[in-house]
Amino acid sequence: MLHPIDPRQSPPPTAYCVPWVVTRDDRAHPVVMNASQEPVDFVRVFRDDVDARCVVDLWGQVLPTETVELCLCASAPDEAVVTIAWFRQADGLEYVWRFVV
Repeated sequence: MLHPIDPRQSPPPTAYCVPWVVTRDDRAHPVVMNASQEPVDFVRVFRDDVDARCVVDLWGQVLPTETVELCLCASAPDEAVVTIAWFRQADGLEYVWRFVV
């Protein structure tokens, strides 16, 4: 429902852009880069392999411009869905982002 804007209220926070950029030159080995200006903490990557088991990669902290190569050799590239979870230092919240190859 719409409501009038109260000028005494502070404006809503600016949206947080997902920090990841994926380079897919080699579909079996996409490269993920932290394209933001801030480090991200306790980064975890979840993916399903061909044998239907979930694989979790623990990357820890990823610094700005740092890149990490994923190995999806045991996955079918057309069906691979990668989920990245991380914590942002600025607010301590956990974020999750998914992409396909």
